[in-house]
Amino acid sequence: MLLCMSHLPWDLVLQRPQHLLSRAARDWRVVYVEEPRFEPPGPDLPRLERREVLEGVEVATPFLPYWDGVPGSVERMQRPLLDGLIAEAGQPDILWYYTPLAQAVAGHLSPRLTVYDCMDELSAFRGASPQLLMEERRLMRRADVVFTGGQSLYEAKRNVRADVHCFPSSIDQHHFAQARTGGIAEPSELRDLPHPRIGWFGVVDERLDLELLAACAQRRPDWSFIMIGPVVKIAASELPRLPNLHWLGGRPYAELPAHLAHWDAGFMPFAINEATRFISPTKTPEYLAAGVPVVSTPITDVIRPWGETGLVEIAGTAEAAVLALEHVMSRPREAWLERVDQQLSHISWDRSWANMQALIRASGSDRAGARVQRA
Repeated sequence: MLLCMSHLPWDLVLQRPQHLLSRAARDWRVVYVEEPRFEPPGPDLPRLERREVLEGVEVATPFLPYWDGVPGSVERMQRPLLDGLIAEAGQPDILWYYTPLAQAVAGHLSPRLTVYDCMDELSAFRGASPQLLMEERRLMRRADVVFTGGQSLYEAKRNVRADVHCFPSSIDQHHFAQARTGGIAEPSELRDLPHPRIGWFGVVDERLDLELLAACAQRRPDWSFIMIGPVVKIAASELPRLPNLHWLGGRPYAELPAHLAHWDAGFMPFAINEATRFISPTKTPEYLAAGVPVVSTPITDVIRPWGETGLVEIAGTAEAAVLALEHVMSRPREAWLERVDQQLSHISWDRSWANMQALIRASGSDRAGARVQRA
């Protein structure tokens, strides 16, 4: 069994954990434990609800009574729930962490191997626990294998541990290339929106520069700015409201190529702050695989390699972003698409998982050898 302790709801948006763990399910039974949800106190709390979301992948969600404010009480309520799951399923072959804070719940388990897949600098996010950095250092010492979700994170984390492995955002190219085929039905919510259409999909949170987005929309009232994704950790009242700025909410992963097929450009208006310092947006190669030209604010892991190779335009102000969008929408696409496809040919989630799995298996063999030597 591969037991994953995550800070992300499985159904929020399909991103790195789902891509990797759905592939892991070819070899292991995967149990994905979400962070807890809270309800008014009742006789059925705390409880653990389990559901199968894919063949070989089960999601376990702890439901707890509202937090009483006592430090450590959330973890104390969750541990018996996890112990009940382990009593039924057995100790995990692999204990896979996305959040270091989950050590307080799962740190007493006895897996054959511990993996930390560091996909974000969680300590920089809004509302982050002050314990995160300390817990992460502890996890990086105890983990058998450590991965990072981008080059910037790799460069930061290898100062803590030398044998960190970098696996940047990858791509399910076949899925998004559907947008290039032509004839794909236009989503109903786009039909009344005039071109050019400038699109975004992803989580809407503190990592977006809402002022920049609004300024771009104000500069070009004849453009339709289309924003797809759930709003998380910020209030809906914080979202700018303009006649040409359209907040569509979340859409299933399966529907994204249909949206991309009817965009004229993709826009990634990330804020430049601590929360975005180390991000490696998965949407970058996804937009490109769909054949959609992209403009992004200067995020390091977008600049390298996408900006430096001229595949994505980089703009730091609203004026520059509008000019860059005008440029990418007007330039011929054939030569650009050839270079895009050449770059994308080197990456895929299948390839990333195969390389990760090889490192996991090698680490497991090393541990087995060490046990024999000690014996």
